[in-house]
Amino acid sequence: MNRKKPTSSPAAQRAAPHGADELKARWERLHRTDREPWPDAALIAREAAAAPPFAEWLRHYGSGRKLAAALQAAWGRFHAGEFRAAIEQGASLGALGACVANRAAAVESLYTQAGNAEVMELLLAAVARGEAALEVLAAHANAHYTLALVLGRYSQRISILKAITDGLAARVRAELERTLELEPQHAEAHVALGLYNAEIVNKLGGVVASLTYGASSKDSIEHFKQALKLAPHSPIVHMEYAYGLLLLDARRYREEAQALYEVAATTEPLDAMEALDVERAKRGLAQ
Repeated sequence: MNRKKPTSSPAAQRAAPHGADELKARWERLHRTDREPWPDAALIAREAAAAPPFAEWLRHYGSGRKLAAALQAAWGRFHAGEFRAAIEQGASLGALGACVANRAAAVESLYTQAGNAEVMELLLAAVARGEAALEVLAAHANAHYTLALVLGRYSQRISILKAITDGLAARVRAELERTLELEPQHAEAHVALGLYNAEIVNKLGGVVASLTYGASSKDSIEHFKQALKLAPHSPIVHMEYAYGLLLLDARRYREEAQALYEVAATTEPLDAMEALDVERAKRGLAQ
C-alpha cells in the first residue's frame, strides 16, 4: 500500500517506547487492555508444548530465541507507530506474528490516507492471516481477538448492515466470545462486544436486534463498564464507550459521552497508538 504520508504523527512518535529494554519495561501497561504476554523464548516454548501444529512450524522456522527477538522487534515497531513495517515483519513470523501484524493493520486502516480499495486489500489480507493463525494457535486469546478486530474493521468499511446480513457480524461475535473464554480480563474484547451490541441496536432497533441477534443496549453498556473497570486509564476504552453510547441514544447519553471523550483527550499516551487515539479524541471534542 502506498500511503500519502506516514500514519504516525510527531506526537505519536514522541510517545513511543525506545528500544527493547524500554518496551519490556512498559509491556504490562501497554498490554493491559489485551493481555498479550511478553514474547520471549519461554512463551514460545509454552505455545509449542500446548500446540503441536505450532511446534511443527517452529521446528522448520528455527530457534524459539530467534523468533522471540523478531517478535519483540515487530511489536517495537507497532508501538513506535511504524504500522506498515509491523505488518510486514509480523506477517513473516507465523501465527504469533499475525497478532502484531493484524493489530497494526487495524490501526493502519483507521489512520492511513490511502484509498478505500487499498485499505480493503490490507484488511482482507489480515483476515486471511488471522484465519491461518487460528489453525496453528487455536488457544491463543489474541489470535481470536485480532481476527475479530480486522473482521470488524472490514465490516465497518462495507457497512454494518451488510456485515450483519452477510454473517460477518456473527463471526466477529463468536471470535470475541472465544477471546473472553480464554482471557476473561481482555478489556478490548469487552469494548468490541459493547460496540457489536450498540451497532446492531443502532441499525435494527432494540426489538429486532434482541430477537434476531441477541443484541441489546443493556449488554452493550455492561461490556463497556467491564472494559472501563479493567482498563480505567485507556483512551481507546473511553472513546469507544462514548461512541457506543452515542450509537445507542445520542440525545440521552450526550453528556456522558462528552465526559468520556474529555478523559480520553487528556490521557497521557503510553505509545504511538495511544497518542493517535488521544489526538482523535481532541478532534472529536473540537467538532
